Amino acid sequence: MTPAAPLPPLRDELDLLPGPALPDGQPSWTLHDPVRNLFFQIDWASFEILQRWRLRWPSVIARRIQAETTLRAEADDVEAMHRFLAQHELLQPAPLGAAELAEQRQRRRAGWSQWLLHNYLFFRVPLLRPDRWLTRWTPRLAFLYGPAFRWLTLAALLAGLWGVSRSWDAYTATLVDMLSWEGLAAYGLTLAAVKTLHEFGHGVTAKRYGCRVPTMGVAFLVLWPVAYTDTNEVWKLTRRDQRLKVAAAGIATELAIAVWAMLAWVWLPDGPLRSMAFLLATTTWISTLLINASPFMRFDGYFLLSDFLQMPNLHARAFALARWDLRERLFALGEPAPEHFSATRRRGLILFAWATWIYRLVLFLGIAALVYHFFIKALGIFLFLVEIVWFIARPLWSEIGAWRQRGAAIAGSRRARWSALLLILIVLGAFAPWPMPVRGSGLLQAREQWPLHAPEASRLASAPPAEGQALQAHEDAFLLDTPTLAASAAQSQARSLQLARQSAAAGFDPELRRDWQVLRERQAEAQAQQGVVDSEAARYRLEAPGAGRLRDRDPDLRQGEWLGRRELLGRVVSAGPLQVVAYVPEDALPRLRAGQAARFIADGGAGPDLDLRVRSIDQDATRVLQEAVLSAPAGGDVQVRASQNLLYPERPVYRVMLDVESADPPAQARQHSWRGRVSIHGDWEAPGARLLRTAASVFWREAGF
Repeated sequence: MTPAAPLPPLRDELDLLPGPALPDGQPSWTLHDPVRNLFFQIDWASFEILQRWRLRWPSVIARRIQAETTLRAEADDVEAMHRFLAQHELLQPAPLGAAELAEQRQRRRAGWSQWLLHNYLFFRVPLLRPDRWLTRWTPRLAFLYGPAFRWLTLAALLAGLWGVSRSWDAYTATLVDMLSWEGLAAYGLTLAAVKTLHEFGHGVTAKRYGCRVPTMGVAFLVLWPVAYTDTNEVWKLTRRDQRLKVAAAGIATELAIAVWAMLAWVWLPDGPLRSMAFLLATTTWISTLLINASPFMRFDGYFLLSDFLQMPNLHARAFALARWDLRERLFALGEPAPEHFSATRRRGLILFAWATWIYRLVLFLGIAALVYHFFIKALGIFLFLVEIVWFIARPLWSEIGAWRQRGAAIAGSRRARWSALLLILIVLGAFAPWPMPVRGSGLLQAREQWPLHAPEASRLASAPPAEGQALQAHEDAFLLDTPTLAASAAQSQARSLQLARQSAAAGFDPELRRDWQVLRERQAEAQAQQGVVDSEAARYRLEAPGAGRLRDRDPDLRQGEWLGRRELLGRVVSAGPLQVVAYVPEDALPRLRAGQAARFIADGGAGPDLDLRVRSIDQDATRVLQEAVLSAPAGGDVQVRASQNLLYPERPVYRVMLDVESADPPAQARQHSWRGRVSIHGDWEAPGARLLRTAASVFWREAGF
């Protein structure tokens, strides 16, 4: 439409309502579209334009405003208002413009793929029309808003905190008991019930101030359910404190439930009711602080902050200001700020925008990972990529597009050249090789050592040697026996003695002499059986395979004590060279080779500190972790899962053997095995290349290619 064309009339059903004063003191108004239940806040100048919209001509409207008010309005201001009204479909379609309107709506109406994408990322499911119910029940719930209930709740809070402090051990024990699948299911049901009451808190408070509440239901943010209440009519309220109370009603409801539930837990006896009170007392305030009170998403915390600062569309305005600030810092374009604020508020809004971006980046990456794991692999990868593109890549690409539009100005900016130089240095620094040591847990021990295990369930038959006692090669260390072995030895000895007597008597007994050959065979059989018993007894006589000292002996081991199968009784540690056993992740292998220097520092700093040299690197991943002290549950770095008394690494790790370079290490290094940190001076690596390689390997592994 040309500037000389008349303006189309406003839609008849629109309402223009007085609003609260803006932060700069000027009045505001709210334009209400009752058909779509949408509200638009406008300033004084926009209100004066709408008041004279019937004049139809931009220049006429501007002249009348200048003549009748102190505002300096121009025809361009009226045209800008016209574009705003047309964009939001607040104008009557022209008699011959129905086709244009249909074309405009068709352009807005996306294809099925775009519709599916938007509805996957966010959609609402209305479940209730609570307005009539709220109209009936709100007067009956008025006592919840009175000072008496507030003081009672405060008293309940103090009494509950006092009771929990006196029963803190029972409280924490109950929390630990709830960390099970049944407990998590109970938490989920409790959270759903609390969030329902949360939404009714919004609805009842809005109804108290005369607002209509058309729907309540469930919204799905990337398939994650979130309860919602349509309280758009709070924009009709002219008092800011009333809007704040509606926004805070949900959080206040949850906190009140938590307070009374905590008091109930203190006084109720053990049973289902006390468990329910515990769930309410813990779930409500945690969910409120983590979800609803956060201003980084469009939940209660956001609307509270927005109303407190008197800044509608807080996110959009803070984001626009932060993008402008970023462009000015990088390129110094000299563009005016999107809005003018005090220096303190400007800095606060910019920091708030960056905090919101970082929060959403972490949140959406987490949601994308959950979506990937909840769906079949092919669909999960697709939905994961959709979220990354929509929530992360698309905003970045949009800002890059804004830079391209300012390409000429950026090219002529001295600040831009410095920024480009800094970017080049960062890229070079990220992809240039750097000395990055390979670190991990290691175990310092003698190169030659022999563990002594009980072969089967048995009893310690003799006094065990002392810790640190010197043993010669093949010297007996532990003597064991079992009732079965003792019975077999006694039976074999008795049989051998009986056969020997019969053989001696055969020279005087003709009948035995006739069975001489049979006796000889039985004697040979008894000797063989005795050999088996002696061989089995040798298994229970644990010898030192080599010379050394006994280490890691259980100090509580006593003669006559029963031992389990394969129970470790101690280790014979030689006085020869020392070594360190370490495990490194798969991505560190290309940087390791034999002969590289390394360093060992015992945990806690109380043990030896030794120089090392890499001796060998396993070419195959470790299937079973033999050194249990290097597992994560024992304080090491290797993540493992336990099965049948064996430790299986969760991720591929490779064993690295390192020699101690010192020919005369400190005496404490031989006292026992030492766990510590190993730092290997591997080949230099570019951190950026490592990051890309890790990301590619994770994607390749998870995609199943």
